[in-house]
Amino acid sequence: MIKKYIFGSPMNTGAAALKLSDETGSLPVFGTDISENKITLTCTLSERDIVYGLGEANRGINKRGWHYEAKNSDDCVHTENKTALYGSHNFVAVSGCEHFGIFIDTPAYIHFDIGYTDPDVMTIDIHSPDAAVYFIAADDISTVVREFRQLIGKSYIPPLWAFGYQQSRWGYKSADEIREVVENHRSSGIPLDAVYMDIDYMDGYRDFTVDSVKFPEFDKFVSEMKENNIHLVPIIDAGVKIDENYDVYREGVENGYFCKRADGSDFVAGVWPGRTHFPDFFMPETRKWFGEKYRRLTELGIDGFWNDMNEPAIFYSEEGLREAMEHVDRLKGENLGIDSYFDLTGTVAGISNNVKDYDRFYHTVDGEKIPHSKLHNLYGMNMTKAAAEAFERFDPCKRMLMLSRSSYIGMHRYSGIWTGDNCSWWSHLLMSIKQMPSLNMCGFLYTGSDVGGFGNDTTPDLLMRWLEFAVFTPLMRNHSAAGTRDQEVYRFRNSAAFANIIRLRYRLIPYLYSEFVKSVLNDDMYFRPLAFDFPDDSIAVGVEDQLMVGNSVMIAPVYEQNARGRIVYLPEEMLRVKYLPDGSYETRVMPKGHSYVSAELDEVVFFIRKGHFIPLADSANSTAELNMKKLTLLGYLDYKANYLMYSDDGESKDYYDQNNYITLTVIKDNRDISVRSSAPDIELAADIK
Repeated sequence: MIKKYIFGSPMNTGAAALKLSDETGSLPVFGTDISENKITLTCTLSERDIVYGLGEANRGINKRGWHYEAKNSDDCVHTENKTALYGSHNFVAVSGCEHFGIFIDTPAYIHFDIGYTDPDVMTIDIHSPDAAVYFIAADDISTVVREFRQLIGKSYIPPLWAFGYQQSRWGYKSADEIREVVENHRSSGIPLDAVYMDIDYMDGYRDFTVDSVKFPEFDKFVSEMKENNIHLVPIIDAGVKIDENYDVYREGVENGYFCKRADGSDFVAGVWPGRTHFPDFFMPETRKWFGEKYRRLTELGIDGFWNDMNEPAIFYSEEGLREAMEHVDRLKGENLGIDSYFDLTGTVAGISNNVKDYDRFYHTVDGEKIPHSKLHNLYGMNMTKAAAEAFERFDPCKRMLMLSRSSYIGMHRYSGIWTGDNCSWWSHLLMSIKQMPSLNMCGFLYTGSDVGGFGNDTTPDLLMRWLEFAVFTPLMRNHSAAGTRDQEVYRFRNSAAFANIIRLRYRLIPYLYSEFVKSVLNDDMYFRPLAFDFPDDSIAVGVEDQLMVGNSVMIAPVYEQNARGRIVYLPEEMLRVKYLPDGSYETRVMPKGHSYVSAELDEVVFFIRKGHFIPLADSANSTAELNMKKLTLLGYLDYKANYLMYSDDGESKDYYDQNNYITLTVIKDNRDISVRSSAPDIELAADIK
């Protein structure tokens, strides 16, 4: 049951895909207090209530005990005290004596106090008089989330190659450097499907340009990579460089496509190129214009992009920089004591991403000028919408890889996201594990973190443990920042062990891809907390460092330095699979309950539910070389089980074609195992306990 309540005159953000009639009467469960510029919703929490949701948020799967903000933020230091990251995903779901969810659809700033001030109270402060609020009630938490997902529409599905291993680094400065990266992967036996191109490929940080000195004959380079089954994925930033010799800049100025100051002049902000303008993506004509620019690269063979800096990130505004400089001038010659010293450092540090700048520029929405501060959380979504709309025009039948850093619910229909500039910290590996189901609840299924950490220097053991988790994330991308330790896996002494883990990823793709697409089409979650599958198990309900992956697999990643295993809770008897450094695996049936499970640094452990099996392929150097017609069925059965495998061409959008579904069957009769497939051209073998 979903009910929609209207406060004031909310804008249509594009988040909801279903059209519902407005309800009369009061919002259920929540007390409501309305003032001139604020709506406060208050809910009492019982002792056993768990609060899920908020997508890309800090801390745990259960959000109780902390406070969070809907305020898309360019903040690369994701420490525990942070209350906002790059996206605003304003959905929370409560599971306990009752099961319900609430989605606050507004671009306004929102503060979620979930038992932070009072452990038994959730308070949601909406800093606007205008919001659409959706209330969802059901008999269980899984249904609450499924109904919310139906409300917001089907999630984005990338091409099959985007499920392969991907390599990225801020600092690949030439075609020859990328050739070297690809060659080192291939010569080391490390599978690879994509290499990302950060800002270094551009001509002077100008969007949609390629530096012809560093990347000569770029079209031929793209073709060369495609012949090696490598997809190049260039970055696109939100800021357009101010340069009279740059046609994108000239067109934007001439046609009024950029955000304006109050006086009607184009707003100026500093980003990578220095002074830039921001396109006004709230104007349909701007979205169409900007989206068409992607064609420059798609016509050269590019079939994947990542949109970045689109919160938008602001190094400085002209006004803010001037004010800061004037303030610093006033401090010249002073004896800087404790107050004046921190005044100086705070002034300089406060230039970047200063929220005061959000009131300095305006968008045009349906002919009305609206300050950016009122629309901030929607900016990145509309940039990515511009790209997605363009791809539909270019080739409506072809899937493109699209990722965005900034997001709002609704953008999940256009692209995936990565979780931003994390760090090479063990705590960020654990944070990534906990973010995945929360993002899935909000519709973001194609997601993952920067494997190994983006900032700071990784270590071989951290990178290996992170890869062992990322084997299961839809986006598996190793990404690091310029100035940090090189972290391509072939650079480490035990590169063969890294290669083996990545080769496991390719063996699992028939299962991972199938479960991903079925989760999208069925409005389900690819990653789930154990509580969703075992709601009556009081121990499972409290577990946050183990996840269900699809309908058959449970993972319990190792995320502590120097650990050689960990305690795992099995809510039922399961088959433990241990993938070994030589590429083989061993299996063992384990009982329900707590067990210590050994996992050496170069071993990957996962679990298959009783009565289930999963399809495995032989590994390959790329998804293009993956043979999905030759499968080994690995599982744990008493008698008989079926697996509905989704398998398509990996490129087109005929997701509902029944020919994409293949039924795999295993029958166990004492020691005799028989297998069959509804598709006669599939060769099957079985390894069944």
